[in-house]
Amino acid sequence: MDRYNLSRWGLRHPQLVAFLIAVIAVAGLIAYMRLGRAEDPSFTIKNASINAVWPGATAEEMQGQVADPIERKLQELPWADKIDTYSKPGFTSVGFLFRDSTPAREVPMLFLQLRKKMNDVKADLPDGVIGPSINDEFGDVDAVLYTITGDGASYAQLKDIAKALRKRLQPIADVSKVDLYGDQGERIFV
Repeated sequence: MDRYNLSRWGLRHPQLVAFLIAVIAVAGLIAYMRLGRAEDPSFTIKNASINAVWPGATAEEMQGQVADPIERKLQELPWADKIDTYSKPGFTSVGFLFRDSTPAREVPMLFLQLRKKMNDVKADLPDGVIGPSINDEFGDVDAVLYTITGDGASYAQLKDIAKALRKRLQPIADVSKVDLYGDQGERIFV
């Protein structure tokens, strides 16, 4: 009984083996050249936090009259995966997560639907409830931080310069948002 010997076959067909090695090397080189090189690879964050405040309400009232209607509306969303609720007197927080299999191209539209559903649920909430407010910007990261200072410059002048800088940065490709931190509110002393 003679078993198939791959080594013997390779020695008998050297041209074919050399051709296969060359094809594999070229395919590897092409794959390497097409590899992503992003410092921060793109991924889609598929969760949101919904908060509501009702001053003076007990934890049971927050859960029954505020959190439960919010949860029911969230369950109507397609691709809904997990809903976590935390309620305490006067405050409730609902963590919402879309399934991992949710297509990334659909996520912005799903967040729009989520906002619409939270606007719809406001009518079902008791009077005095503040919210629900939605935070779906977990993926926003400050990549570059500039500090603006000026000897003898007033806060208003520095703020004007910062606004002008923001105006110049926003049209740049790959800049999605420019935030101002630490700007001083205007005050009048009498």
